Amino acid sequence: PEDDPRNPATIADNVGDNVGDVAGMGADLYESYAGSILATAALGAALPLLSKTEATNAVIAPMIVAAIGIILSILGIFMVRTKESASQKNLLNALLLGTGGSSVFILAAVAIMAYFGWIEWGIFGSVVTGLLAGVILFPLAFIDPVDSLVMFTVFLFIGVFGIIMLDVSADAWAIGVTDMNDRGKLNAAMFGSLFGGMALGSVVLSFIAKNFSYTLSFIVAGIIIISTTILPFFVKEKKIVRKREKIGNILMQEFKKRNTMLVSFLGLFAGMNFGLILFIIPEYMMNSLHLDVAQIGLITSLYPIGTIIGTVIGGVLADRWGRKKTILIFLVGTLILSALLVFADSWEILAAIYPLIGFVQGASFFSAISALFMDITNPKIAGTQYSLMTSIANVGDYSVAIFSGTLVLMIGYARFFLLAAWITGPTFLVLYFVQEVRNK
Repeated sequence: PEDDPRNPATIADNVGDNVGDVAGMGADLYESYAGSILATAALGAALPLLSKTEATNAVIAPMIVAAIGIILSILGIFMVRTKESASQKNLLNALLLGTGGSSVFILAAVAIMAYFGWIEWGIFGSVVTGLLAGVILFPLAFIDPVDSLVMFTVFLFIGVFGIIMLDVSADAWAIGVTDMNDRGKLNAAMFGSLFGGMALGSVVLSFIAKNFSYTLSFIVAGIIIISTTILPFFVKEKKIVRKREKIGNILMQEFKKRNTMLVSFLGLFAGMNFGLILFIIPEYMMNSLHLDVAQIGLITSLYPIGTIIGTVIGGVLADRWGRKKTILIFLVGTLILSALLVFADSWEILAAIYPLIGFVQGASFFSAISALFMDITNPKIAGTQYSLMTSIANVGDYSVAIFSGTLVLMIGYARFFLLAAWITGPTFLVLYFVQEVRNK
């Protein structure tokens, strides 16, 4: 028979399929590796627009770091040793040893560069968190959550913690190396890249998981995250304080300021509208419009597209017109579009309104309000203060999301959408009293 294992043609066909699969996985890994280097080089070419870094050095830096990484990876290969009778567990432990060894080597190399003054120690700390986030994802590839749910959750938590550390470091650097007149465009680039990366990553990683394995998907994700540690090598850190003061004291002084408190509440209320709309729309499509999975996925994908466009336009307008005027204009749009969801009784109407909501929220919440956060942040505690204000905004986002399902059961979808529109009222009120910081 055709598929009988005794048939030589069947054996040859299976061998060919295996070789093709291995080659395909290797090509995907190489593509991710080369793409990360080219992406960081492209960012380096644009970096002089935001800082005094030379374009040539910024473009070459990721390639130099990648070259060092290749050498250290070869050393890691020699650490992978097993016996002929090795079990699956022994093989996985050997692979983890090689990965961990290479990570330790690159960490030592970065520490030496920081010791001799070639880079700042702050950059070294960012590299540490990046390696932590990336390397932690590798064990996830070899842990079955069904058998080891606690261990899987612990490693996942540590990995996400490392990613958040990278995020906070990037925000602090952005405040330190940019001028106030460029922060709207900077947030447009940051959040546009965030949503674009989320969209692309979800497509690529889900494709790898479906066609190959979840194990390979976690490995590729880890490689991509580790590649981001190349970026700090060509970001010039601006030291604001030579003698460190107590962060807690400075932070308390900042949050005693009336304007800081008002801006924090502004983010809180804006986040509440964002959370109400974002988390209930998929449920509305399923339970009220009775759409299938393909239709829900298609309409949901329109939101980040609108958000990316909104962050770009909102960032440019925030730098040109000012933060408050830009926030006001797009908050009005948020109010109107949230209320119009009451009339979204078909998937066509919803598909027209939903990306527009992403557009106005991207322009106001992600670009203009984030730029306002940066403007009032004390550079001495940039990472701490900015991350705390964004955390307050996230409290508004996720707190209402937790109760969104219960609210829908109590008041129905139509009144729920009107509630989401009404919640912009306190946002307008707080915005009126916020004092916008002007560039001197």
